[in-house]
Amino acid sequence: MDVQFLQDNWMLVALAVVSGVMLLWSFVGARLSGIEQADPLQATRLFNDDALVLDVREDKEYAAGHIPRAKHIPLGQLAGRIKEIESHKDKPVLVTCRSGNRSAHACRILKKAGFTKVFNQAGGIIAWERANLPVTKK
Repeated sequence: MDVQFLQDNWMLVALAVVSGVMLLWSFVGARLSGIEQADPLQATRLFNDDALVLDVREDKEYAAGHIPRAKHIPLGQLAGRIKEIESHKDKPVLVTCRSGNRSAHACRILKKAGFTKVFNQAGGIIAWERANLPVTKK
């Protein structure tokens, strides 16, 4: 590798390194935290087995389209509204958001609150829609 290139383009190299680390963390981070990931196939199985689907996106995002039967509690309100879903503490809970980042945070909140079967929807509603799975606005 040309040292002069690295010196001349150090910001570009730094950007590439940082983005690589962020990409790696998005794959590894949730696994290290003990949160189980559900790809669209696993999410469909959970949905079909009547798992609670918890959508933690904001109101406008939810209104634009969500998984049928999803319970909507925005991430910022989850800790204060946890009692609404306490009956599911020992049942499967599939948590979704737009891309899987907010839902991973919500999964950690649920785990701390004693929920035992929490699944983060990998890729969020984006992955769900790409798999041509149903979305509703009702």
